[in-house]
Amino acid sequence: SALEYAVAQLMIFALIPNRYKLEHMKLIHILHCTGFISIDCGLRNSSSYNDSTTGLRFDPDSGFVEGGVRRRMSQEFMADATNEQQKSLRSFPRGSRNCYTLPSTIGKKYLLRAMFTYGNYDGLNKTGDGSLFLFGLHIGVNFWDTVNLTNWNPSVTKWKEVLTIAPSNSISICLINFGSGIPFISSLELRPLQDTMYPFVNTSVSINLYGRNRFGNVPNVLTRYPTDKYDRFWVTRILPYPWIMLNTTNIVESLPGNDFFNVPSAIMQTAWSKESNYSGFSISESRRNEDLTNQQLLPVFHFAEINGSNPDRRFNIYSAGELLFSDFSPSRFQVDSVHQNGRFLHNPNASFSLNKTHNSTLPPLINAQEVYILVRMDNLTTDSEDVNYMKEIKKHYNLTRKNWNGDPCSPREYSWEGLTCDYSKSNQNPRIVSVNLSTSGLEGGVAVSFMNMVSLENLDLSHNNLTGAIPDYQLKSLKILNLSNNQLVGPIPYSILQRFQAGLLDLRFDMLYCAISGYI
Repeated sequence: SALEYAVAQLMIFALIPNRYKLEHMKLIHILHCTGFISIDCGLRNSSSYNDSTTGLRFDPDSGFVEGGVRRRMSQEFMADATNEQQKSLRSFPRGSRNCYTLPSTIGKKYLLRAMFTYGNYDGLNKTGDGSLFLFGLHIGVNFWDTVNLTNWNPSVTKWKEVLTIAPSNSISICLINFGSGIPFISSLELRPLQDTMYPFVNTSVSINLYGRNRFGNVPNVLTRYPTDKYDRFWVTRILPYPWIMLNTTNIVESLPGNDFFNVPSAIMQTAWSKESNYSGFSISESRRNEDLTNQQLLPVFHFAEINGSNPDRRFNIYSAGELLFSDFSPSRFQVDSVHQNGRFLHNPNASFSLNKTHNSTLPPLINAQEVYILVRMDNLTTDSEDVNYMKEIKKHYNLTRKNWNGDPCSPREYSWEGLTCDYSKSNQNPRIVSVNLSTSGLEGGVAVSFMNMVSLENLDLSHNNLTGAIPDYQLKSLKILNLSNNQLVGPIPYSILQRFQAGLLDLRFDMLYCAISGYI
């Protein structure tokens, strides 16, 4: 665990010579003080390791997921892998929904990234045989995005990112089988953000990353941690003449009070523009296998004037022909992040235009841009107490063979087998009203957790190998209790017998049981 690892580090620290302690403290800070969770899915080795590029610690996924099969990419693609996470993966050939659960802080804002490298791990060439290969992602109980790997290069990694608020002390990420390819995942990364960042993200709105770019001439295609302390991915875009690449070595600072995005200075030290005889330019996002026809976008533009002189640069910003911002002038060596807070746009080509105004001497420039897709968090999770009791029951009876993953009731189409939920109150969390575990191979006593589920109306535990006595259920909501074909002994609790005799409870039991108990 993280605690055990930290204790071990402190013990090691006491043995390290003084001249090396500073570097060791820096390492501990990188690994443990960032609050990052990094998971290498399907990793066969039970030990954690430090990523060679970022220095970040990656852990195996065994403690975060149930089910699935650990696999490795085909040997022919191993040499092309740029990191260890690409080499292993976990596939889910069974079940319509399989979920990872990551620890979080309730109400905290997070960046969650999932990465997928097929690598022809199954030898079936599913991304290149022309057939449809896609599966879904849920963030908690809400649809996040589709992973479409149809006609995809098996050695190329696709990633999905969502910015969301933790609904509880854990966040669930679920892979959904659409019947068009077996879902799999290579890595999962959870990164805490400042509460003030991305103010349009709230408990009812999450945002799915469509594109995050930096513009200019830099050697790395991808910029991430430690340059960006939140480990956001910034993809470098470079274009030939007549595009002009601007750059500076000056520090580019955020404007006072503008801490909504915290763009690193290094990202803002480069920019795109055009020759002075051009009036403007357009930028667009194009993602293979991505359809924006029915999506709503929220663009964020990051500007800083990094020209060495003191130019007069003013321009208008358009989204698919609609004027978003007029007569904008970027600040010199300071970050201006421009967005329309909470307003999502219809822009099926993700195309944006920047045109200089009539009194501007220079065409526009742009340093960086982010584009997000609206993710509605409309589905309500199951009542938290019901969830906890069902988890206790699952553990009590070791029901690992059941495909009980994610939220028990939500979304409806993926509710747990054997459960019936009440969705009648539109503004309240669903409640579990029926549990059917008949013929489920249950052994031992009747779990006391059932008696705490205050909305439970129907409990069927028949045709199992239950032993011992019936707990004294004090559930006024319970209408049907089926305990037939078990090996239960002892008297029926008075509270249950009283409700049975009053006709308030349909109690189904074995005649032998009743004869032994002396009630018949």
